[in-house]
Amino acid sequence: MHTAKPGTVLDRIRDFLALITFEHTVFALPFAYLGMLLAARDGWPTWHQFLWITVAMAAARTVAMGANRIIDRAIEADNPRTASRPLPSERVRPVTVWVGSGLSAMILTVAAWQLGPLPLTLLPGAAVFLIGYSYTKRITWLSHFVLGLTDGLVPMGAWVAVRGSLFTSSDLPAWLLLGAVTTWISGFDLIYACQDVAFDRQAGLHSIPTRFGAAAALRLSALCHLVTLSLLLWLGAWVGLGWPYWLGMVIVAALLIYEHVLVRPDDMSRLNVAFLNINGYVAVTLLASVVAALFVG
Repeated sequence: MHTAKPGTVLDRIRDFLALITFEHTVFALPFAYLGMLLAARDGWPTWHQFLWITVAMAAARTVAMGANRIIDRAIEADNPRTASRPLPSERVRPVTVWVGSGLSAMILTVAAWQLGPLPLTLLPGAAVFLIGYSYTKRITWLSHFVLGLTDGLVPMGAWVAVRGSLFTSSDLPAWLLLGAVTTWISGFDLIYACQDVAFDRQAGLHSIPTRFGAAAALRLSALCHLVTLSLLLWLGAWVGLGWPYWLGMVIVAALLIYEHVLVRPDDMSRLNVAFLNINGYVAVTLLASVVAALFVG
């Protein structure tokens, strides 16, 4: 193992950002903006809302990833695929992760307070998912859907920050976004989990690929993404988005199909392309299509 050496504050920040794969925020941030834009469809969100929704999203993801790395560090150290990550390889010290996650939790609390009473009231419930989802693979093979639901709370939180409501008939788009993101994230997490079947079985961890096999997991993943597309179609029709959104939906559907072409139960060699690249394109394409539709509309 590599032993972490004291470095500058800048070095520690850089190592912490690498540990939480901060660049993967691209998966979730566009959905926060989707919730924000659709909630403010009769106008535009204020700069205050835009700023604090961005801060809240980045802080929430940092809390979740930091907690995940701490909670799973022993598991990651035993798994050959993850043993070289910064924390199990001791390139980053646990105290750095605790401090980074703690500061992010405080920033998230301030952001929720700035966004209004309802976001602040709902924050403790969201925190349960942000931290608790890491434990679910120890107890249930439904853990993929808990992760999906955790990410699905992102656009719903942004919606609440703008509208200040969640349970009226006009709030249906927030629930459609919750469902779409939940099934989208769950679907590609099912694909991602296929690479750890042997280790998970040995370690006594639970996942759908471990319980039912990679082939069944990939079929369920495809079904999840079909549901994602259906919910996004419903969203566009309900809100009345124009042609740029529907063009974007064609591109999103093509990307999801391509994602499933890339991986097979007996060949996971292109999994990282499917996981990292394509899902980033999906999120950005969907956001761009909604922005374009709102401008055209």
